[in-house]
Amino acid sequence: MRSKYIIFLPVIAVLWLSGCTPKNIVVLLPDPDGTVGKITVANQAGSIEMDTANQATTVVDERTMPRTPYQMKPEKIEAIFSDALAIQPKPPVHFILYFRRNSTRLTPESQKILPDIIASIRERSAINISVVGHTDTAGDKSYNLDLSKRRAARVGKLLVDRGVQQDHIFITSHGEENPLVKTRDNVHEPRNRRVEVIVR
Repeated sequence: MRSKYIIFLPVIAVLWLSGCTPKNIVVLLPDPDGTVGKITVANQAGSIEMDTANQATTVVDERTMPRTPYQMKPEKIEAIFSDALAIQPKPPVHFILYFRRNSTRLTPESQKILPDIIASIRERSAINISVVGHTDTAGDKSYNLDLSKRRAARVGKLLVDRGVQQDHIFITSHGEENPLVKTRDNVHEPRNRRVEVIVR
């Protein structure tokens, strides 16, 4: 299972005082896309699992069983954990650029997306930009791997030409593996002739 984007607040050393008894509070937040993972909160007294957005539990000490999970209202999460939430990284932004058949030339529609990519990089002051090349299944696998490398390199150069630092760009390529649209071998599929740009 892929790692989940959660706030596991005791790890961030958040302590909430209720009366005189300190409690660690654990809150499970959804991913930016709305999906929710699962966490186990455990100590010497036992463990509980949480798998619902905004579920919370409290732990008084290591010898007291974690509280049965309960739903915490979003406004209360914001009130208690505003400082921790404020420093959470923004979720990555994904862009897909498409290419002409058997070429490293972008389609006209994809050329228009380049300014949006540059704007996103500048807005975030991004220093981690993934550029991943792909092809469709038409042709030889080794040729397609090379073509996907050239496509990714082409996009990397376009970004550098527009002011992005070379050492902030990480280029990889998959050839015809990991298609956006699954097809049989030797199929020309325009949506698989692509480069994915991920701005973090």
